[in-house]
Amino acid sequence: MKVVITGGTGFIGRRLADTILKKGGLTGPSVTEERVEELVLFDQLVPDGFDLGSDPRLAIVQGDISDKATIDRLIDRDDISVFHLASVVSGGGEKDFDLAMRVNLDGGRHIMEALRARSSVPRLVLASSIAVFGGAAMPDQVGDKTKQTPQTTYGITKAISELLINDYTRKGFLDGRSARLPTVIIRPGKPNAAASSFVSGLFREPLNGVDIALPVKESTLMPVLGYRAIVDGIIRLHELPSDALGDDRALSLPALTVTVTDMLDALDRVADGKPLGKITIEPDPFIEEIVTSWARDTYYDRAIALGLPKEDSIDEIISYYIDDYLNHA
Repeated sequence: MKVVITGGTGFIGRRLADTILKKGGLTGPSVTEERVEELVLFDQLVPDGFDLGSDPRLAIVQGDISDKATIDRLIDRDDISVFHLASVVSGGGEKDFDLAMRVNLDGGRHIMEALRARSSVPRLVLASSIAVFGGAAMPDQVGDKTKQTPQTTYGITKAISELLINDYTRKGFLDGRSARLPTVIIRPGKPNAAASSFVSGLFREPLNGVDIALPVKESTLMPVLGYRAIVDGIIRLHELPSDALGDDRALSLPALTVTVTDMLDALDRVADGKPLGKITIEPDPFIEEIVTSWARDTYYDRAIALGLPKEDSIDEIISYYIDDYLNHA
């Protein structure tokens, strides 16, 4: 079978690709495990110095997801699965409404329509977000049964995409699933345009001896999850039998709900006296307005019952980030 990962040259995309290649097979349209013989990382931009590695199954296709002809050429087999990670992120979506609609909404529709045109029922996994929740009536804890009233353009596009996947699946056009992600930690490299980018920076920069100014207060509360559990959870969601999901194909991933203070304390514990970059608090009204519109806590009973993973603590996430990206480097 062929596997396509949109946004594939990004952090989660590449880790997902590596995990799938090591696994060797996925459940395909035949509803049995099929050997992955081709895995395409599709992205608009390929980072400088991006190392594809030597695996002959792996390839990069560069292009614009909002161009339908490009997507039709990309999805060119009946035995195919797509992991749709490509997205204009939260901060970027607030600054450029048209770009967010073109990439997040139109691009997603192009993928769904290309899969619909195949003579099979391909599997599609969307990387959604808890940014689908929001508004004055949002409860203290959100989950799969919470009404969606997102307060960012990014959240709106994710909510619409979740509903489209539900309907395309109901109609038998594809077999879709949406993984509703909390904030992903700890991303290596440089900050991106996501409003939540500071959360990874809170750990990454000090561990690298770099000073950082955090744009939110220490009391800020948010759900987070480590990249290992997210990648494993996305694959687990892909592999679930279709009837295990029913008519609601969107699943809130398990998360750890913590404050900025909790994260700073965990960093100090794991650092265990080693020198860190200086951390200061300098609230940014633009970032604070976005972050305070998000859910503060989540429930995820359904995901746990279906076997999706979760780390035990922030300390655990910091420790394996050190092993994967600092000690390894």
